[in-house]
Amino acid sequence: MYYCCGITDKGVVSHNEDAMLIGAEVRDEGTLEMKISSPFIVAVSDGVSGERSGELASSMCLEMLRDINYDGSVKLDERLMDIHRRLAEISADDPDMHNMQATLCGVAFSENGGILTFNVGDSRLYRFRGGRLTQLSRDQSLVQLLYEEGTITLEERRTHVHRNIIFPAFGNLSSEPKIDIVPISGGMEYGDLLLLCTDGLSDYLSPLDMEEILELPKSLPVRLELMVKKALENGGEDNVTVAAVVYSE
Repeated sequence: MYYCCGITDKGVVSHNEDAMLIGAEVRDEGTLEMKISSPFIVAVSDGVSGERSGELASSMCLEMLRDINYDGSVKLDERLMDIHRRLAEISADDPDMHNMQATLCGVAFSENGGILTFNVGDSRLYRFRGGRLTQLSRDQSLVQLLYEEGTITLEERRTHVHRNIIFPAFGNLSSEPKIDIVPISGGMEYGDLLLLCTDGLSDYLSPLDMEEILELPKSLPVRLELMVKKALENGGEDNVTVAAVVYSE
């Protein structure tokens, strides 16, 4: 059994292009929490900035992911690519949704104890273990590439003028995304917390800030609320979504 909790908040902007999935529930506003048994998926999605119908792209992406009815027999890479192609078809056929795109970052828990992580774009997955936060996903972005080449520093990666330029996301009409699918070796240990978030959180809250909040002796929903609040207080000008998973047995 696992305990999951998530928050998605439009922040200071007029509408929310973020959404989250926990089990069979997709939300584009408010808080969601539940206890759930494997198999299930937790994921976050962010409509790509500057593209039309971003709020539709993120919600539709997660609804299609939910409808996979995931278990260990599912070929996740193939089903995720099916979602991309379906979004691309819809946006190509409907002028009002032309070139709608979305990031996707999630964790799939199978009934046999396996855990797969998957990512396209710059939403993130972290693991909090022993008081330390480690990023498990790899940003598919220009600044990440520049950082890995040694062209910019870690701090410059966080503040770079081109930090919002990402590689092809779900629904891109000209190029297919490269889906990073990586298993979590050994699964989750007792006390582990997996944290997923969109860039509205990670752009305005450092890993140290996240660690300090996660170590507070408060309930998980309260700690996630504090993260969202601090990201907005730090100048956040984007939607903010964060979801967490803990092993509860």
